Amino acid sequence: MSVTIDRGLVAHTKRVHGVHPVFLIEKILRERILDSQYWKRECQHADLLVLLDRSVELEQIGTYANTGHTIPTPFICLLLRLLQLQPAADIIDYLLVQTDFVYLTALAALYVRITCHSVAVYQKLEPLLADYRRLNIIENQTVKSIYLDEYIDELLQGNKFLDMVLPRLIDRLVLEDQELLGPRQSSMQEEFERMCEEEKLKRDDEQSSAKSRVH
Repeated sequence: MSVTIDRGLVAHTKRVHGVHPVFLIEKILRERILDSQYWKRECQHADLLVLLDRSVELEQIGTYANTGHTIPTPFICLLLRLLQLQPAADIIDYLLVQTDFVYLTALAALYVRITCHSVAVYQKLEPLLADYRRLNIIENQTVKSIYLDEYIDELLQGNKFLDMVLPRLIDRLVLEDQELLGPRQSSMQEEFERMCEEEKLKRDDEQSSAKSRVH
């Protein structure tokens, strides 16, 4: 009889989506993380402060660093350690809004996407759609530059992040119909409304000037 051994489990963690949080990363990827040199050297015994130090040193995001899918990136290794540590919600919220380290924001955003319920995911991540900081992403062994808002949009719209399956996210319109979320106001919509208001004020001024000349 074969015995399946799940590595990477730690005690005193709260279940997320009904499972131990490390199970939110698929077994194959998780096993490769646990076998990687970066994990053993930098993550295995890291506390939260050390993990944050390692996160600000990141130079790209992604899951695997090569097409052979054998070398997990430091980014995904740090995510697994974050799942083990389960920081308080206010710490994650701060990491999302700090503006000094874009890869730290990206790491916290992926953590929120896979651990929070749908309403919280929209509430916490949608403000970052107005964040246009640049970051590098490894995809098919190629490093390309994207904006943070593109990354966030992919987390909100897709069911995968590269090689990693994301938990199902309830459609935003469904949550709006249930009055769990208000309608989302995009930055473009706000800009359009501002331009309309300015145009209206301009027309009012022109009409007032015309009336003054008539009198």
